[in-house]
Amino acid sequence: MVLSWDFILTFGALALSVLALWVPAPQIRGSRSWLWSPLLAAACILGVVTGFLTWAAPCWVAGYAGLAIAARDVSNRWLRIPLLCATWVAPFLFAAHRFPGFHNPTLAEGVQFSPGAPAYSVHVNFDMAAVGVILAGVFCERLRTFDGWAEMLRRVWPILVSTLVFVLGIGMLVGYVRSDPKWTPYSLFVLTANLLFTCVTEEAFFRGFTLVGLEKLMSKWRFGTAIAAVVSAVLFGLAHVKGGPVLIALATIAGLHYATAFVVTRRIEGAILAHFVLNAVHFIGFTYPNLIR
Repeated sequence: MVLSWDFILTFGALALSVLALWVPAPQIRGSRSWLWSPLLAAACILGVVTGFLTWAAPCWVAGYAGLAIAARDVSNRWLRIPLLCATWVAPFLFAAHRFPGFHNPTLAEGVQFSPGAPAYSVHVNFDMAAVGVILAGVFCERLRTFDGWAEMLRRVWPILVSTLVFVLGIGMLVGYVRSDPKWTPYSLFVLTANLLFTCVTEEAFFRGFTLVGLEKLMSKWRFGTAIAAVVSAVLFGLAHVKGGPVLIALATIAGLHYATAFVVTRRIEGAILAHFVLNAVHFIGFTYPNLIR
């Protein structure tokens, strides 16, 4: 797989903005980490220069960042509620590519990764990755210490095992996937992009923003956290509606595990890790994306 320098510059800067979420920086107005913001801005500028974006795209990204920050910081309850709702709805519009200016590249068209699977295309979506950086940077507390990572891993590993057993096990039972160990020329890129641009984005939205927001809304309910976790999982499943009812069910089961990982660890990293481990094992060890039925 050969990547152009234009792609490497633009999406390399975007990847660095994701990684910068976990780089400590001197405090500015109480923010413990802000390095992601200039790197995201640099990725936007490079995207315009290389042609992956028009000038409309950085405006949409900046507008969404401003909306998220306003929703987090505004003190007036009646103003904060509509701002939070708008912050929640906008990612669905980004996911549907309703905002102009983003020319997301297709790096491979019609590749059959597994026997019996449909042809699959490899896309990289700048718009959704930028949304993930903003949501994680504005709303999610991130781990900063070795001890914190060690404690998170100690708590999350049983959930990782359960995720693989239940999701892939059920997938095999219903004939959705089968064992198919492989390493392709696309594997390293697909896995890296999946971690940085997909898992971080989806967990920042469904767990770091949606689940936490529902928890706060239902803080006085006896089972508020459990309900919030289930709702976030169901929404995650419904987000896979294009894949059909089996994928919706499997994604909902996976979402329940990701939500459990977040609730048990109280860390977004736990949910991201559970999500990535399942995706990586699925891609490397099983039919990808699924068997033709």
